[in-house]
Amino acid sequence: MSDSYQSDVRPARLVASEYAQRFADATPRLTRTQALLEAERCLYCYDAPCATACPTSIDVPSFIKRIADDNLRGSARTILESNPLGGMCARVCPTENLCEAVCVRNTQEDRPVAIGRLQRFAVDALMESAKPQIFTRDAPTGKKIAVVGAGPAGLACAYVLARKGHDVVVFDANPKAGGLNEYGLASYKTPDNFAQREVQWLLDIGGITIQNNWKLETTTQLAGLRKDHDAVFLGMGLATTHPLGVPGEDLNGVQDAVDFIATLRQTEDLSTLPVGRRVVVIGGGMTAVDAAVQSKLLGAKVAHMVYRRGPETMSASTQEQEWAQTNGVVLHQWLAPVEILGRDGFVAGVRFAEQAMVDGKLQATGREIAFEADTVLRAIGQKLGNPVLAAAGLTLDGGRIATDAEGTTNLPGVWAGGDCRAGGLDLTVEAVEHGKQSAHAIHAFLTT
Repeated sequence: MSDSYQSDVRPARLVASEYAQRFADATPRLTRTQALLEAERCLYCYDAPCATACPTSIDVPSFIKRIADDNLRGSARTILESNPLGGMCARVCPTENLCEAVCVRNTQEDRPVAIGRLQRFAVDALMESAKPQIFTRDAPTGKKIAVVGAGPAGLACAYVLARKGHDVVVFDANPKAGGLNEYGLASYKTPDNFAQREVQWLLDIGGITIQNNWKLETTTQLAGLRKDHDAVFLGMGLATTHPLGVPGEDLNGVQDAVDFIATLRQTEDLSTLPVGRRVVVIGGGMTAVDAAVQSKLLGAKVAHMVYRRGPETMSASTQEQEWAQTNGVVLHQWLAPVEILGRDGFVAGVRFAEQAMVDGKLQATGREIAFEADTVLRAIGQKLGNPVLAAAGLTLDGGRIATDAEGTTNLPGVWAGGDCRAGGLDLTVEAVEHGKQSAHAIHAFLTT
């Protein structure tokens, strides 16, 4: 660390007009002409691999064909029938690793059909139409279901159940519904308050009540939900961030990346948001990318994103990594944090030990490097961290709720899905599928 180091965390690093420009939509919507031309590239494959690769099994060739036919309402219906949060998933789903990765056009033209952008085009057209709610609710059944968590899994579960005529109460810890869609994604992926517009579309089906600022803190609460409702779905996500476990972690300037992103998403005037001049983000996933890129966009002079293994094991996709570098983030691999350095109680830097694989095990090489930093953001994953679940008798697997393929837990009348469920991919689109499948299972349970 140099003797000239001075901590520099402050707001308003940019002129006011720059914030809107920097945080504008990262992937602007296709124009009608662009969408029609892109749709014509689809081969409308039989047994299409793109549909199989989609966790929610959207009939991709069908919705794209409807775009080519200029039937956007029909296209959106096809999408939303399989994925009620198709608008958000079109914005944030790693299509490059899923549907677009298996597109036949990859072998013919080295470029897949832009499935995600076409999906957004169709859903946005519906959302902005005079009658955006394309589905109708079945006759009321008199059954009442409690959903814990208003994230993608909980909202998808609530919507499918409401369509089938059940009444659903969604309990959520936050002031707004949406979960990670509202609090955990980069602003440039979800501009123009889209997360809340999508929530409103979901609520417009009827039969869904949101109870905000409600936290599952006691076994009595869970017992009460089970007693007062015909079924319970748990979709509360992951509330606790893994600590780094190194000295200096309690210094001022060390923060969870998810908290940094949540604060940014809820700040209307970004010029009021302080950011360090030198930011170090520790982690290799999408959250780390979002935190590092947004630090740069807020005016940080340098943002390092540091991961302890090699690039091939980073959970951030290649496209996400390239996006980070395009925005000036410096990526580092094979470095593990050893100590967060401080001065007068504030972060001054981070010391890392170089790592290497030796006989299949990660080991330190003996070489070290230090980066100056005013801000350190932890992004090394999250855990469920809610002792109520085990105390209530739920079986856990690796700290998450154990279920079968439909989300059935070991407690009668209780299902679970999304990130809190064991064995998942921690993807928005998978959480939606969990909620949808559990809703079908709950409906069958209530009507047989």
